[in-house]
Amino acid sequence: MPSEETRRTFMRTTGIAGVGGITALAGCGGNGGGNESGDTEADGDGGGNGDTETPTEDDSDGGGTSGRLSWHAGGTGGTYYPLSNEIKTIVEANTDFSLNVQSTGASVENVGSLASGSADFALIQNDIAYFAKNGTGIDVFQDNAIEDLRGVATLYPETITIVTLQGNGIETLSDLSGATINTGDLGSGTQVNANQILESVGITDYTEQNAGFAQASEQLANGDIDAAFVVGGWPVGAIEDLANTNDVQFVPIDGENRQAVKDDASWFADDTIPGGTYSGVDEDVQTVAVQAMIATHTGVEAGTVEAVTAAIFDNLDELSIKTDFITVDSAQDGMSIELHEGAAAYFDA
Repeated sequence: MPSEETRRTFMRTTGIAGVGGITALAGCGGNGGGNESGDTEADGDGGGNGDTETPTEDDSDGGGTSGRLSWHAGGTGGTYYPLSNEIKTIVEANTDFSLNVQSTGASVENVGSLASGSADFALIQNDIAYFAKNGTGIDVFQDNAIEDLRGVATLYPETITIVTLQGNGIETLSDLSGATINTGDLGSGTQVNANQILESVGITDYTEQNAGFAQASEQLANGDIDAAFVVGGWPVGAIEDLANTNDVQFVPIDGENRQAVKDDASWFADDTIPGGTYSGVDEDVQTVAVQAMIATHTGVEAGTVEAVTAAIFDNLDELSIKTDFITVDSAQDGMSIELHEGAAAYFDA
């Protein structure tokens, strides 16, 4: 849990204030790729149909042992969306629930959806969960705590990747000064992390662009931006696609810079992108990571949360994404907020 000293108030991420602004984020829907993924296509892979309709009150009341549940993911260019569709397949095969997986702008938007009750479950970053639950960190949550937010389980590290192209002259963080940088969708977890990192290492002179991962890849390929921040479990599909057609290069977060980032925000942990993860990048790249997690809210009944949690974690062998990281034993590592009583019932059993 971050200490009082490291609960630093960041920055300029979004000017929306108040509870109304938080829940308004839930209506941003499907703009694709706020943090873990990045384009706006409605259809994903990995199972399910990727429906983007919002369930009605009759469809998703968060109660009972059967019914229709809404699960908010991210855009389709990264990890949240295909993983959510694999979870959909597992939950529907092992419970009486149907799961409506929605493509969204990810973490910050998903918190708004949970706050408004338009989502029963969502994937978010552990740092964003902490900000939201404690009413701190970014403007949209400052002094507007989402008290009903609850955790279910942590899943895997979400690597902070700073990607550029060879020939752009960007090899270190200091080279980002004066650059045009895509920091992720406006109000997204990626933008939060990007601004945190840039501020921590003293980069203030840059032009900020805001778009999802897939669009950022296109911007890089077209020379419209110099670098982009991507937050997601490697390999991220949008970066894979870019690396297959362009000579990519990653900017490391290492040494004193990495220590400065961690000193300012204790939810960051050391991470490495292994060499060979992406085409043309043979050396390991040092960086930092946050943690992906499943969240819900107090309006979803304990029996529902316990049943969905059990379906997922009793059938992890049916997943094909992030299988080295998602385990029962590690499901509370980095949990930054209070567990929902239904999740606690499963993990404490």
